[in-house]
Amino acid sequence: MYVDRTKLEYLVAAMIAGGHVMLADSHGVGKTSLARALALSVRWPDADAAGNGAHQQSAPSEIFGAAARVESFNRIQCTVDLLPQDILGYSKISGENFEMSFKPGPIFSRFLLCDEINLLPPKTQGSFFQAMEEKMVSIEGKTWALPENFFLISTMNLKGAHLFPLPLPQLDRFMIQLSLGFPGFEDECAIVCQHGSANGWDGFGPAVDQSDLLGWMAAVDRMDLHPDVVSYIVALVRATRSHPDLVTGASPRSGIKISRLVRALAIVRGEPYVRIDMVKEVAAATLAHRVETRDASLPASDVIASILGKLDADPSLRKILKSK
Repeated sequence: MYVDRTKLEYLVAAMIAGGHVMLADSHGVGKTSLARALALSVRWPDADAAGNGAHQQSAPSEIFGAAARVESFNRIQCTVDLLPQDILGYSKISGENFEMSFKPGPIFSRFLLCDEINLLPPKTQGSFFQAMEEKMVSIEGKTWALPENFFLISTMNLKGAHLFPLPLPQLDRFMIQLSLGFPGFEDECAIVCQHGSANGWDGFGPAVDQSDLLGWMAAVDRMDLHPDVVSYIVALVRATRSHPDLVTGASPRSGIKISRLVRALAIVRGEPYVRIDMVKEVAAATLAHRVETRDASLPASDVIASILGKLDADPSLRKILKSK
């Protein structure tokens, strides 16, 4: 499997920042393998009841029952006839006393790959709204909590039949949107050699413990942002709302996602603080899918680039010069 190092850093940063990732790409470029590799790279405790899952104040065992478990990795292959209960779960009658019990759907996992999400009709796409933002799902009048480190990687077809475009409010819930692209010649040869046999995953195992992952997630909250970095993020987001080439600009949620991503990226790279250059670096990946251009043929990333070219990146220096 081949992944550009920088894009892999973005993926890991989004994961520890508590965000979700959209991969808008062609078929067969390794999206599923990438998601599986990320899931298997963490050493999880034995599968158990949701642990931190709760319906209001109830204990997990009272909600899920002994048979319900949270998987480390689940994959949903989206189709046009998939229903919300196929993703969220449903109640069923079971046992000698015909009692109702809840059967959790595949969304109850730590890592979830949603393949070809824009094949889902709007009603089923809506299954992910609450889960992505609140890490909870509401089913049949009850609210169920997902794992603390719930992470969604979704793929989206760029072309094809029977596609249902995702609304901007749902795209806005993805921290970043990336394209893996095709590997170079040598890398593709290596992929064919490694995965052209049944033992392609031999030797692959966990690299970190779950406690490490949770520790990095906590470190994101502890890292401070310099006021100039915060000002730059807000100025960047606000500039999208008045740009003549954009019909819809970025929401305030965009600034929150960017601030968390750059803090996580600093941790991934071992840097002690966030620089404005890092905000510039991730601007297209974090904003292009959140805005709408007037001309559909104009890439949103080009508009973001033009905004970056005009935005003042050194407000402190400007204040000093004005005071002279």
